[in-house]
Amino acid sequence: MRRVDWEGAVNARHVRGSVYRMGRREWLTERGWRQMHDDGVSTVVDLRSPGEQRRRAADPQVSPEAMAGIAVVSAPTEDPGHPEHAEAYAVRTPPYLNHPEGYAEIMRLFPDRMVQVFRAIAEAPGGVVLHCSAGRDRTGLIVTMLLQLADPAGAGRAAAEQYEASVRGINEWHRISPVKHPYERWHDDEELATLLAERQEALTAFAAGLDVERFLLEHGLSAAEIAAVRAKLQE
Repeated sequence: MRRVDWEGAVNARHVRGSVYRMGRREWLTERGWRQMHDDGVSTVVDLRSPGEQRRRAADPQVSPEAMAGIAVVSAPTEDPGHPEHAEAYAVRTPPYLNHPEGYAEIMRLFPDRMVQVFRAIAEAPGGVVLHCSAGRDRTGLIVTMLLQLADPAGAGRAAAEQYEASVRGINEWHRISPVKHPYERWHDDEELATLLAERQEALTAFAAGLDVERFLLEHGLSAAEIAAVRAKLQE
């Protein structure tokens, strides 16, 4: 695992093979998009719901030419309008997935959407970047599944390392961001250690019960598509 320094990218790092992760793509500058392309990325898979996929006032202006050669695929992990999902998050603060304890529920409610994400990865002609908003939990769910698919024996440790890096990465962004988040804030080392310990415990429990290949096959992904995803993780 290594940090990726595409200009403007927040919480960006290599996952495995030709797969990467990061926070909102709108943080990338034009130079950042070209750097990503130069690193072999052909596809950006956006895990956010359509209503989240928008530029903000503080985001850099990026021309279509700067993004040439990179396809952006919308593959949301959730349906905000799903009654059970909407009811659960209406009473939570913050009202969105921000903890590994919610990963199994997302898989239960939206298996078809998980398959869409993995199909997008399988169909990408080159490297793939996965992102949500912070690059932490929706991205963390998919990355944990990918790591289990690639190496079941080592997935727990690799997922824990990825998750800790993503938590630390977005925490640092909260420290320096020019626009403060409505629900989250920067945590000092002591606070962050407590937060990480609790979340890592939940992530470990989630990863221990995963059989990603079986899950994907049962919900419509083909064996050939799974092989294509595995190949991406080994390139």
